[in-house]
Amino acid sequence: MTQLKGVPRSLVYRLLRRGEVRVNKGRVKPHQRLQAGDDVRLPPMRTAAKTEPAAPPAGLRSELAGRILFEDERVLVLDKPAGVAVHGGSGVAYGVIEALRAARPGQDLELVHRLDRETSGCLLIAKRRSALRHLHAQLRDGAVGKRYQALLLGPLAGAVQRVDLPLAKSQLQGGERMVQVDSVAGKPALTVFRRVAAYGGMTLVDIDLHTGRTHQIRVHAAAIGAPVAGDDKYGRPEHRALARELGLKRLFLHAAELRFRPREEAPAVAVRAPLPAALAAVVQRAEEQARAL
Repeated sequence: MTQLKGVPRSLVYRLLRRGEVRVNKGRVKPHQRLQAGDDVRLPPMRTAAKTEPAAPPAGLRSELAGRILFEDERVLVLDKPAGVAVHGGSGVAYGVIEALRAARPGQDLELVHRLDRETSGCLLIAKRRSALRHLHAQLRDGAVGKRYQALLLGPLAGAVQRVDLPLAKSQLQGGERMVQVDSVAGKPALTVFRRVAAYGGMTLVDIDLHTGRTHQIRVHAAAIGAPVAGDDKYGRPEHRALARELGLKRLFLHAAELRFRPREEAPAVAVRAPLPAALAAVVQRAEEQARAL
């Protein structure tokens, strides 16, 4: 991958399968480790010419400007729309941070944490390096409160359900990133689900996130048999059909609240993002269906 920058990962694996990559004149498997002194032959490849990254469109910059929930001289909290990545990369030309930097030239903007592309809600951004260090210290100390809202396609075991299952990341051959419960290689992860309302077999929940592992909420929800509505990665086909019946066209996961101290001497602030209209409409349809049963 290092030597063939710009070549799609899928093509690199295809070259290996075809035997076009040779080690000591022999065919090799992708998992074979190189040893000092090995002779490696790579086939001639034409890599894509480097191009300037696409500029974030003016429409996105304008939309984000109207989604600022909190701002002072050190930080800002944005209500991130679903479907927009937090940063460019992996086939995405630009994201929230690139759009904000384009709209605010000269400001030193940095992401404090991340949200999945399909997750909406509170996204914390530092405007100074000193603020970034301060907020990262709060994250490490567990001093940043994160509350999410989700619709689960299944019941909870009680009004409150703690899920304390270690998670490990893996990468499929095509480059897709997956996360799974792994008691051996996984890192600690704690999620607390709190029932807000139940609609037949569905549950609207508030979620307290005590660790920030990749896809943590989605994997923990699937692990207890109640995946997040609209989750095509960790849900099952029957769950996807149920979400479509509700008219859901995105992942029902929303970062509803952040609690943090903007500066060391300041009291904590709580910033809230309202549930998007499209998700509120899904909740209303779920209520109507439950009443009709």
